[in-house]
Amino acid sequence: MVVIRLARGGSKKRPFYHLNVADQRNPRDGRFIERLGFYNPVARGQEVELRVDLERVEYWISKGAQPTDTVAKLLKDAKKQQAAG
Repeated sequence: MVVIRLARGGSKKRPFYHLNVADQRNPRDGRFIERLGFYNPVARGQEVELRVDLERVEYWISKGAQPTDTVAKLLKDAKKQQAAG
């Protein structure tokens, strides 16, 4: 099954996550099909906290990809940001 999930990057105590489309059998930070955006939970000042390509997300969901619970919450926030801005 294809999933939309977070892959952790960044350094120790400074997490940074990429939103990836990947096969469920691959490791969390391993091989992926496509990178759809990023989430920076420790963003400060002018840094962007969340950037998502919503068109590609909708494409992958239409093809049967399942977002994880955390990604679903982030997508909901991204849609709110897009509607407001």
